[in-house]
Formats: sequence, structure tokens, C-alpha cells
Amino acid sequence: GTSPEVIDRCEDREHFIALLEDLDLRQPPGGTARSVEAALEVAERVGYPVLVRPSYVLGGRAMEVVHDAADLRRYMAAALDRAPDRTILVDRFLADAVEVDVDALGDGRRTVVGGVMEHIEAAGIHSGDSACSLPPYSLPYDVLLEIRRQAVALGDALGVVGLMNVQFAVKDGLVYVLEVNPRASRTVPFVSKATGRPLARLAAQVMAGRSLSDLGIPEGGIDVVGADGTTHFAVKEAVFPFRKFPGVDTLLGPEMRSTGEVMGIAPSFAAAFWKAQEAAGNPLPLAGRVFLSVRDEDKAALTEIAGRLKTLGMALLGTRGTARYLGERGIACDPINKVAEGSPHIVDKLKNGEVALVVNTTSDRQAILDSFEIRRETLHRNVPYFTTVAAARAACAALGARSAGLPEVRSIQEYAGGKTEGDPT
Repeated sequence: GTSPEVIDRCEDREHFIALLEDLDLRQPPGGTARSVEAALEVAERVGYPVLVRPSYVLGGRAMEVVHDAADLRRYMAAALDRAPDRTILVDRFLADAVEVDVDALGDGRRTVVGGVMEHIEAAGIHSGDSACSLPPYSLPYDVLLEIRRQAVALGDALGVVGLMNVQFAVKDGLVYVLEVNPRASRTVPFVSKATGRPLARLAAQVMAGRSLSDLGIPEGGIDVVGADGTTHFAVKEAVFPFRKFPGVDTLLGPEMRSTGEVMGIAPSFAAAFWKAQEAAGNPLPLAGRVFLSVRDEDKAALTEIAGRLKTLGMALLGTRGTARYLGERGIACDPINKVAEGSPHIVDKLKNGEVALVVNTTSDRQAILDSFEIRRETLHRNVPYFTTVAAARAACAALGARSAGLPEVRSIQEYAGGKTEGDPT
């Protein structure tokens, strides 16, 4: 399989930067720090917000997005002792970027793409917690081709033998490499089911000495067709254990919190997303009131979402600022108090069963604290809750697909081309 030297080349920051420079690939600006002062210097150079994390960790452990120097000092005081070699990685956080996962397979001489997955939540949510679509549902085809090219270039340069996972971010049409893991990732079972190709079996055969050519793997890869040739979409959704832990906040971030996942598969992205929500125990309502409260940066996108919800026959409820914004644009939205403004407020409405769906995006630490009670009550009442505009937009599309009729039910083998476990090609 892949050698320890190659693994270290991906995990060691200096070695990894050199690799990307050799391949002329773009990455977010950043640096390493072994002290609070060094971390502050890097953050000042690249600009806040920054993503901070220890080297050599799995599951996003101790990973966090910090927005100012005070936040960074607080993080570093605790994180340095948790880092295996007291090394902290500090990178510019690409706000509102689209994150993309690629699972690839190499035999040391050639690399092929197994699957390209577009995250539905924006960058900043751990890949294990984010819903994702295979193939990507919104990225331009030329961007997808560039992502595939870069993944293959990385695998070939490293000489990966077996599986490899690459995480990218796309912002303003530019592709950034976030990290490379020369090993199997948690998305391998999902990709295998979606494509009908048993990636783990193929990787084991390659690691035992067979070449991709021996296995009949074509040059173009083995993932689901993209662009106009797409035959079906598979949507992975995470499952969380929050109901078992009273008092835990449900807000997602860079540290992984999910304990399972489900998949919806259908001819369209919208129908696949609807199926995934049903399977995850997060069924979307076909009627009722939707509570809307978003940060200022998301208000322009909210106009489209609110209009779509109205078209689907949903009534709208919002905090005063959100309701006023929508009203000025011709979309009726009833105002409701925030919790801090006194009863009757949004949590009262949730307790009374008067809210069927919640869309609430936050930014700074205070806003996150202020909306904690809303998140806990939605969990207690089993009300679907979306914390990003991208996820809310996907939910609207899913509701539209469901209102047109129940999505069809077919076996996974029909979608994945009828491949069997013993047929690796």
C-alpha cells in the first residue's frame, strides 16, 4: 500500500506545501504555530477568520474557526497541549466556499477518480457532518474537470497505492486544495453504493499487487457521470446523536459530531435530497409555518428561498429584521420576538407546535448563544432545522419535488448499473 513516507508528505505542513508548489496547485494561505504569539502572527498575516487545528488528527478533533485575536488566544491556550507535536495549523478560512470531496484509487503508476462529492453545507462544516451530492449538483462542469485533474495529479505525484481522499474548496470559481489523505475515507461505502463499484475491494487488490489495468479500470475513472450525462444522484445525509444528550448544542462546525449516515438515490438531486432527509429521521413538512432568521450576509439569498416557500403554500414567520427585509421585497412574513425580547417569542411558538420548519443562520459567538434555545426546542419537537442557506435552498428543491408526487422507488442495483459484489469492473 501507500508508504509511510507518502503519508508524512501529506500530513507534514512544510512537505505538503512543497508538493502543492511543485504541482502549481492553489491552497488557502496559512502557516504553522507552536506558540500563541506565532499563531497570532500567522492570523494577522493571512487575515481573519482562520481555521485552526492540530497536526495529525482525525474527525476534525480540536478544529475550530476563530474570528479574532481574543478567540485565537483562547483556542491556543487549550490546543497546544492536545497537539501531538505541539504544532497548530493556522489557515485562512474561505467563508461561503463550496467544499468538495474526491475519493480516488491509485496503483503507484496511475490514479483514477472514484467519485466527486459536492457538500451541501458551505465550507466550515466537517465533511463527516455535511450532506453531500454525488455527482455534484451545482458546480460548473469546467470546475469539475479541474477538480478531477488536480486529484489525479496529486495521486500520481504521491504514487498512492490504494485509496486516497482529497478535499477541495471552490470560491469565486477558483479551486483550492484543503487536504490530502492517502487512505480510505468514510465516504468510500457511500461512493461504492452510488456507483456500483466496490472501491475497498479494488483497493485491496491493488495493494496486493494488481494494477488498475489488470482490473479493467478505464483511464477516465469509475465515478457517476457528470454534466448532461448524469443518470442519477445520490445524496448522503449525516445522522446525529443529539437527542441522547440533553443540553448539547446542535450547531455544526469543523469538529465531527455525527454517528451515522444515510443515502437517498433518485434521478434528480431534489428527489434524492428528500429521500435522504426522510431516511435520516428529518422529514420535510408539506404544510405549516416556516421560521426564518438569518445573518445580514444571507438576506439576499433568503429572498429567493422565502419566495419559493410561499409558492409551495408555506406561511412565513421571522424575527423583526428578517420580516421587515422580506416585506420590503413583497414577501409577506409575520414578525415574532426573539427570546431576549420576551413572550410571545419563537420558542413559545415551537413549544405550541406552531412551527413546521426552521431556517436560522448565525455568525458571531453571541448570535450562536442567543439562538441556542431555538435549536434545542426544534430538536425536542422534531422540527427540521437548517443552519445554512445552501441546505435551506436544497430543502426547498426537495419540497418542490415532493409536492409533484412521491419519488419513485427502485433498487439500488438498478441505479448503479446492476453491478454485483463479484464484478469489480
